[in-house]
Amino acid sequence: METKKISVIVPVYNSINCLERCVRSLCAQTYEELEILLIDDGSTDGTGKLCEQLAASDARIAAYHKENGGASSARNVGLSMASGDYVGFADSDDYVDAYVYEKLVSALERGEYPVAQISRDEVDEEGKRLPDICVPPEKEWYCDSETFIKELLLHRGDSSFCTKLFPRKIFEGHRFPEGELNEDFRLLLDILQEIPGIGILPEQGYHVVCRPDSTTRKRTKDSFSRVFLDIVENADKVQTLVDRKYPALHDYAVRFNLYQRLDYMLHVPLSQMNRDNTFYTNVKKYLRRHTGDTIKNPYLTGKNRAYLLLLSAAPRAARTVHAGKMKLREKCGHG
Repeated sequence: METKKISVIVPVYNSINCLERCVRSLCAQTYEELEILLIDDGSTDGTGKLCEQLAASDARIAAYHKENGGASSARNVGLSMASGDYVGFADSDDYVDAYVYEKLVSALERGEYPVAQISRDEVDEEGKRLPDICVPPEKEWYCDSETFIKELLLHRGDSSFCTKLFPRKIFEGHRFPEGELNEDFRLLLDILQEIPGIGILPEQGYHVVCRPDSTTRKRTKDSFSRVFLDIVENADKVQTLVDRKYPALHDYAVRFNLYQRLDYMLHVPLSQMNRDNTFYTNVKKYLRRHTGDTIKNPYLTGKNRAYLLLLSAAPRAARTVHAGKMKLREKCGHG
């Protein structure tokens, strides 16, 4: 029987210090029938040249270069270049255990799952394990699409495309939304509506490296990542989807909407918390209109509820108190 080919798409931007580790982990896969597509998204630090050097070192690697447009646009270029039967993704910061793609292909080839997912862990730049964001199942598990959406709404599911292997045909008519930072969540919701579910493997074979200067973490006092706007907008979209197609998940979607706005309110700089900021004022109005949901929703924690009520009533004062608590915690942590 013909061996199926995998296309692994790696968007690359100014990753000169970590790209080689990522690519070497892909080259070391026990499943060898793959192509590795490095999509250089207009790097300025010499990463583009490194992509060419890596491509010259292994016939399975191909390097492409484009003007800077973000990870989604780079992934979309990769999808247009991919020739594999299956498509996977990796971020250039991260690395993958050697068995991952063999296990994912095996799961799909059994015909039980339309999409397969390996579990993940988070590590710091020195390789030290961090607390799990997505707790792996104890054993292999088929998660139907509605349950998967529920897990996403409870912030327990894994929306990352990097942990999953897809038949390439799934992306016919689908591309990553460009200009957004919550792009995986958005596209995965679209795909989940078209498939019955995802098979989840318990092995934590994909390693997410948490760097303090990454796109969603880099902050100064007054800088503000667009991701906190996108998560609110996507929360509204998922509420509409749930109420139309998955009404049993309504309360989970309400909880998700409130939590995403809580995340926004805890990160928006104090300097932007004013009436001239339309997005901020709309979030504040939303929280005040949904005070009843905040009090009654069974899926919010007591801490979530307290913060939401405080931020609804006196947002700037609540943020000042929160900032003081964070400084005290940081001081105690370094003491």
